[in-house]
Amino acid sequence: MARPFNVEISESTEYLSKSLKKARTAFEKERLQMLWWLKTGQVSQHQELSQRLGRDSSTVTRWLQRYRQGGLEKLLEVKTSPGAIAKIQGEVLQSLVEKLQLPQGFSSYGEIVEWLKQEWNVEVKYKTVYRVVRYQLQAKLKIPRPVSKQQDEKAVNLFKKTFPTPLSPCKTS
Repeated sequence: MARPFNVEISESTEYLSKSLKKARTAFEKERLQMLWWLKTGQVSQHQELSQRLGRDSSTVTRWLQRYRQGGLEKLLEVKTSPGAIAKIQGEVLQSLVEKLQLPQGFSSYGEIVEWLKQEWNVEVKYKTVYRVVRYQLQAKLKIPRPVSKQQDEKAVNLFKKTFPTPLSPCKTS
């Protein structure tokens, strides 16, 4: 004989229906729909519930176990992977920040990659260095604007001294 299907839903039907309407993802909607059907008494058997949801009975069992263990919060919890550990962190990151603040700084991201390799023995991809420096640290490289090699320095200084001051805007009546 099969085990009786008993699930105690602590949330009210009003709360479940409001939550179901506010749910943004299919992940949430499916699970809230399951609880609402159980709370309103529309479903009384485990097999019927799995058929309505279009899920295997083992999946429904797993969802109900999660609900019994931690309630609605545990049922709707989305697990995410932690990701890789950052290669540029701690002392390495601090020294990079200090080096970027110096007047000479770095002239290219490739130079930063080489510096990390030589100074800290950290091998990092160009793309990673660019992302960390540009977006995480919000720093810019110290690259002067290009100047022509044929440019006469004396002529530039003379131009700066003799250039007339800009005119004030004209007043129209």
